[in-house]
Amino acid sequence: MIVAVKTNNRKRVVIKILLLLAVVGMFVAYYFYMSEEYAKKQKIESEKQLQEIKKKKKKEKDRKLERLIYREIETAVDLIGQRKVIDVKIISNKALIVVDPDTNLDALKVRYGTTALIKRDIKNTKIALDLKYIVESKYNEK
Repeated sequence: MIVAVKTNNRKRVVIKILLLLAVVGMFVAYYFYMSEEYAKKQKIESEKQLQEIKKKKKKEKDRKLERLIYREIETAVDLIGQRKVIDVKIISNKALIVVDPDTNLDALKVRYGTTALIKRDIKNTKIALDLKYIVESKYNEK
């Protein structure tokens, strides 16, 4: 049988203190590492939220512009008279309205002035409304 007698020598106390400091150092390093990871995660989430907010604002702006254009074309069709309208198209920044050749366009000329380009043919009359100008004037009002 072997009996070991433990004495309280300085080496053992120093080793215990060093081990305790090492464990505390590991916990501190882990704490700082995890706090950095959490900060990165928060930053990524906030960026995603900002992007979502921007997308929502852009969608809302697009909807407003679409409604504004739709109302303006509807107004133009009402000024001309629905029965006289053959076709309505939007091509780039212009609204192209095709109407019968005998249509009275005085009300349309008064409302849109020079922004309404009118071309008369034998078969029909084509009216091009500059939507860019209309949208800028109406959207800036609101």
